[in-house]
Amino acid sequence: MARPAMPIGCHGKFRTYPAGNQFRSRCKVRDFDGVIREVQRVGRSKLAAETALSEALRDRARIDAHAEITADTKLAAVAESWYAGFSRKDRSPTTLAAYRDRLDKQIIPALGNIRVRELTVGLADRHLQAIETKHGGALAKQTKTVLGQVCALAVRHDAITTNPVRQVSPISTKPKRPPRALDETQALQLLALLSYDNRAIARDLPPMIAAMLGTGLRIGEASALVWDAVDLDARTVDIRGTVIREKGKGLRIKPEPKSEAGYRKLRLPTWCAQMLQIRSQTLSAGKDDPVFPSPLGNLRDPSNTAADIKDAFEKAGVGWATSHTLRKTTASLLDSAGLSAREIADQLGHAHPSMTQDHYLARNIASHRAADVLESLGAT
Repeated sequence: MARPAMPIGCHGKFRTYPAGNQFRSRCKVRDFDGVIREVQRVGRSKLAAETALSEALRDRARIDAHAEITADTKLAAVAESWYAGFSRKDRSPTTLAAYRDRLDKQIIPALGNIRVRELTVGLADRHLQAIETKHGGALAKQTKTVLGQVCALAVRHDAITTNPVRQVSPISTKPKRPPRALDETQALQLLALLSYDNRAIARDLPPMIAAMLGTGLRIGEASALVWDAVDLDARTVDIRGTVIREKGKGLRIKPEPKSEAGYRKLRLPTWCAQMLQIRSQTLSAGKDDPVFPSPLGNLRDPSNTAADIKDAFEKAGVGWATSHTLRKTTASLLDSAGLSAREIADQLGHAHPSMTQDHYLARNIASHRAADVLESLGAT
């Protein structure tokens, strides 16, 4: 009886042996055109050679992922084919990196070897529920989005008739706990404590934190703010972009905010404008220089800055707070002052006021206005 043909996209056993002062690892692989070819790589050790060969096979699968998709095609190949097309479109580098992570960390390791016809609603649902349990609803929902688009590509190729991801259980991204923010007194105390924190001062955090409280900026937006976007006479700032870290390129300002609603002109509180006025004279920076540079004068890394802020908050006795708590504090203070959800959403750069209400406004804060409205009930 003839040996069964090697499945398309699969490879045979690694064969590794010494080659001079190095090691050579090779194997046979059946490409997506059906032809069996030999792939080999070298390394200083056996492990290094086999690792190099594994990476070559991975990259080879990505290149060959443009082949025809059938019911027997493995999901990993479909995923690579989808991503190749997705990445050619005008996408945010942050989105590309996030979706690549979902493929490499959640979808391909768990489902990559499953053939398209084998992916059922139950299998997809159990996979997403496991991610939600381990990593939370937000990451599970993003994984669902990516997996759904991968399966949609298979549907368009007639490899399957329906998209199984459409029938999985809903994933909730509503916060399990109500949004928590600082009240006005706590915010003032925090700013005062930070002014005596030598480490926070060395990291130039107090002015950045104060500006974030006074505007509601995201940490990436504050990091991307340049002096050309600040009009101190009119007391306004233009929000034009956000700082991102692009793999292989480092930090840069992406000239678009997080969403279309992120483009906005904000009026500064008088105290915030005065602070920036003094800062502009102290730094003597150019119009394209960041308002809040790193200690070395470069762009701030939002991730590292968030960690530094968290460290400062721990020392100030509000260890539960994060850099995002500043935005929630701004939103809650505006809400307490009677601004509408639309006005607060415009300040924060949200497209939908419902996002502001569900995720940013602290709850269970007593309002004196409620008592004023109900005062008439005691008139009898």
